[in-house]
Amino acid sequence: MKFTTVNPATGEKLAEHEMATPDQVRSAIERARKTFHDWRKLRPSERSKYLAKAAGILRERKDELARVMTNEMGKVIRESAAEVAKCALGFDYYAENAERFLTPELAQTDAAKSFVAFEPLGVVAAIMPWNFPMWQLARFTAPALAAGNTTIFKPASATPQSGVNLETALTDAGLPSGCFKTVLGDSRIADQIIDGDTDAVTFTGSVSVGSKVGERAGRNLKKFVLELGGSDPFIVLQDADVELTSSGAVTGRFVNCGQSCIAAKRFIVEKLIAEKFTDQFVSKVGKLKVGDPLNPETDIGPMVNESGLEEIERQVKDSVKMGAKIMVGGRRLDRKGFFYAPTVLTNITRDMPVMREEVFGPVAPVIVVGSAEEAVEVANSTEFGLGASLWTQDLSKAEKLCGEIQSGVVTVNNVVASDPRVPFGGIKKSGIGRELGRYGLLEFTNVKTVRLYARRAEKVA
Repeated sequence: MKFTTVNPATGEKLAEHEMATPDQVRSAIERARKTFHDWRKLRPSERSKYLAKAAGILRERKDELARVMTNEMGKVIRESAAEVAKCALGFDYYAENAERFLTPELAQTDAAKSFVAFEPLGVVAAIMPWNFPMWQLARFTAPALAAGNTTIFKPASATPQSGVNLETALTDAGLPSGCFKTVLGDSRIADQIIDGDTDAVTFTGSVSVGSKVGERAGRNLKKFVLELGGSDPFIVLQDADVELTSSGAVTGRFVNCGQSCIAAKRFIVEKLIAEKFTDQFVSKVGKLKVGDPLNPETDIGPMVNESGLEEIERQVKDSVKMGAKIMVGGRRLDRKGFFYAPTVLTNITRDMPVMREEVFGPVAPVIVVGSAEEAVEVANSTEFGLGASLWTQDLSKAEKLCGEIQSGVVTVNNVVASDPRVPFGGIKKSGIGRELGRYGLLEFTNVKTVRLYARRAEKVA
């Protein structure tokens, strides 16, 4: 059985891919299980050599891999190239730090020696999305492999080749067969790898699908990590540097055509600075170049598919009916592919779709508030809690407000971004567990307590 990918910049057929059969998936899992027994025995420093070599290969193939990514999902070519480079950075990070992260920790108990060991779980299954088709994969794969696990991965049906390309890079780096395997297919393949002989599941995607993945993993009593949706607030306080902040707003909202869980999605601005900020924001958005994503001068490419484009159209139209004002954009572009004009909306109220729902596209609603306290209250009035950014020149005040914002990540005077050096994840309906940093690696380990007694203890609690 085959499925077809489409170039979102043209709407034309890109490639056909063969869907894995149940037997092929079962065989891949069995191979991963067999390989695990040897892979886990390697010292972290030995496993790290493979990761470091893979990082080098990714850098060598950056242009080729970026072009495939752009053709599959439409992000502009410079963003695709940066994504490949970030994958290499992630592999290098875990290659350099895995041994330190996995070093047993001594503990003080009544035993002669006590320590906490960090051991691999086994076969980790991953189900990943299309919007960052290589980085999403790398940020799970690098720590999972570094910890001594083997992996099975199902990419989104829109971006299968990007997943296969990372597998090829790892294979060419000498990674033992069975450590990492891509299986192509639909939700039935995802169900099979969750139900199969795997030990943990990681998923990035929508809340609705994430809840089903968590439920299925829970029925199988398997560890799971979920990174789900976001409706990140972009809070502008009255003392913010307007030039810096308005430029940050453009970057934070329109990266990847706005198709990012951690894109800034709700612009919450104090009244005293609202007009000045909005004028500069609208002016800069109006200058963004929309077009062929393979052109290095293009700022905004297409959305990934027709359904995403239709959803953005609905959210904007319904919000306008409720009183939102279009300052720039606000329409589908009359050209081949799935293009929507970069859009800024004002006169926003909390009950509008662009405030209540996750807006996964190039649309920025600006809502005006009377104080910093109201800004935080609006920021927290959502079912999501992934990232947030806060813009002010008063860092003491910013640090206090960071403690009041309900999210897994808060960034002051910069946009929210995932970084292999620090943990990443959300609260509320934005997810469960963490990726990246040491905490992301430890998600896929058995945190084992070991206590050694010199003689038999009469009583041990």
